[in-house]
Parts: sequence; C-alpha cells; structure tokens
Amino acid sequence: MRIYLDNNATTIVDPKVKELMDPFFSQMYGNPNSLHSFGTETHPAIRHAIDSMYSAINANDNDDIVVTSCATESINWVLKSIFFEHGFNSNKKHIITTTVEHPAVNAACKYLEKFGAKVTYLPINEQGIITVNQVAEAITEETLLVSIMWANNETGMIFPIDEVSKVCKEKGVLFHSDGVQAVGKIALDLSKTEIDFLSFSAHKFHGPKGVGGLYIKNGRSLEPLFHGGEHMGGMRSGTLNVPGIVGMGEAMRLANESLEYEGSTVRRLRDKLEDSILELPDVFVVGDRENRTPNTILVSIRGVEGEAMLWDLSKQGIAASTGSACASEDLEANPVLLAIGADIELAHTAIRLSLSRFTTEEEIDFTAKVFKDSVERLRKISSSYA
Repeated sequence: MRIYLDNNATTIVDPKVKELMDPFFSQMYGNPNSLHSFGTETHPAIRHAIDSMYSAINANDNDDIVVTSCATESINWVLKSIFFEHGFNSNKKHIITTTVEHPAVNAACKYLEKFGAKVTYLPINEQGIITVNQVAEAITEETLLVSIMWANNETGMIFPIDEVSKVCKEKGVLFHSDGVQAVGKIALDLSKTEIDFLSFSAHKFHGPKGVGGLYIKNGRSLEPLFHGGEHMGGMRSGTLNVPGIVGMGEAMRLANESLEYEGSTVRRLRDKLEDSILELPDVFVVGDRENRTPNTILVSIRGVEGEAMLWDLSKQGIAASTGSACASEDLEANPVLLAIGADIELAHTAIRLSLSRFTTEEEIDFTAKVFKDSVERLRKISSSYA
C-alpha cells in the first residue's frame, strides 16, 4: 500500500481537472493572443476558468485575479512592487509579518531589508498563531504593508485574517495574505474582508503545478514584476498557460464544492488518526484542532528524530514530512515548534501529516498502526528516550 499524507506540500491532480486540461495541450494549443481561430478558440475556456476562480473566493467584479506561475511569484510581486513603488523613496518603509511565514515571504522581506525596509517579525503564541492586538500594536505611521498567512503550512493553524484586515484598513495600511493553505480547505469570502492581496497556488488544491494566482482588491494598481508584453491586462507579461489556467479554475471550483466534505469527512479522518497518535506517551500535537485546517497534524514524538520517523514511515509506503517542503533540505529544528517554546530536542521530532479528500479510511487505519509500531521501535534504540 502506498499512502500519501503530504498534501500540504502538493496534491494529486484531480482526474476531472486533468481531463479538462488535456485538449489544450495538443488540440486547442493556440496562443490566446493570436487573432486567428487557433488562438481565439481558447478564450471561452479561459473566461470560464477565471469566473470559477472569482466564485470560489467570492471576489467582486471590480477585483482582479491575475494568473501567475505560483504563489511564490505572487508573494514576491506584492512585497517587492509595493515596497519599491511606495516605500523605497518615502518614510513608509515598515513591513509587518510573522516568524512562521512561508520562506517566500520571509526571504523576500530579508531581501528588502537590504534596500532599507524595516521589518517586524511577530512571534506566535503557544497556540501557534498571532493575535489582532499584536498587529495593531506593531503598526506605526511608517507602516506600509502587513503580510500574514491565512493558514500555516506546517501546523494548519488558522490566523485571524478577517480581523487583521479590518485593523489594517482602519489604519490605512495595505494587507497581503498568503492563502496557499486556506484555498480549498476552508471557506473564503473576500467580499467580506479588507484584504488587499491574496496569493494562492493551484497544486495545493488538486490543480496542476506551475500555475498560481494573485487576487487584487478593487483592481488596485501594482507595478508589474515582469515586463515584455500586454498579457493579463499588462499586469503580468508572458504567454498565458492555457492548460494551467483551465486546470486551476476547475480545481478551485471542485475544491469549493468539496468544502463540506473537507469539514466533515476529512476532519473526521484527521481526528481519528490524531486520537490514535495521542494514545502514545510523550507526544505533542500543535494547536487546537478546531482552529486548524481540517486536514493537518503537526506532531512531535519525544525521543524520536523526525527524519528517522520519516524514513520508517516511507519504508512502509507512507509519505509524510518534517515540515515545509520548501525548506525540507534544511535539517535544523522545526521553527514553528521553537517559536511556540518547545525545547530543541522536541523541535527536532516534528512530523507533519496532511490528508486530502482522496484519503481513505483504510489508509488512515493502516497509518495509525504503522505510526505506533515505528515510534515503539525507534524509541527502543533512542539514546535520548528512557
């Protein structure tokens, strides 16, 4: 049996998505910017896909959704363009983010610090989130932008984004949220928030890799990151990835339709696995499960190195991770566990298990047994567990 429980890293492309994409590789393959029929015949599918994206996050007609290559591009576009356009030559050089953002956010902030940006990295509390008051107290007259993830990629913890967006609006500060781990897992209604920018990536919700998006409230002007054409209304140069756009639109539509299933069946399977793991002594799961995305568990097992546990599970055909796939080659202690106050030893024992709507009961039952057996075996040979 091969079991995939690393869905916060990437997901299987839904077969319905793949089926809808297939004709645009070798049948309707024209450049959408071409005036002949090979190009224009792609337009209805592109419009339908983008309409599906608007519906999935309940964006308004006067908002923009710009297709990008991934959320990392979207994030870099927002942070760098806002800073260089509005902060570089002004006194508004202050950016607020958190210590547990995806590397795309924190690395971009570190880069901007070289050009004079003053960045505040808010610490998380013992539940693995920040509070609205932290953001409000950090904002100054020099604050230009706040960038805070909607849901954490390692813990699944959901941040108070609606409330934070309102504070930013009241104080006249732009607000960006990394929505990569939220889209397709929890209901998003951007018509009721004050979010200025939202980044997302198709491969996190059963769409194809290599395509993502940036939501821009009220069609706000944003200096392009790429230059060289008038694609996407001049906001993002580069020939449109028609199969990717079609796939992302359908994936968002299907994910939105599956939200009830995510909140009931996927959550039930996640809780079943988590309850089984918590029967073991000296284990620790990060965060209140009611304020987590319904598919995610981040667990630490005292006396068991995360990498050793990962390999043990892999030998049994189970794919999991020790944290963010974008930092998986870094074998340092888990930064989220350190941030909530765990000791160094415990922070080296993190394992992330993330389910999807394709995860089955049989897979969870098998994983629960293998997990317990692996912990027992590894603890017997552990020099740090007595």
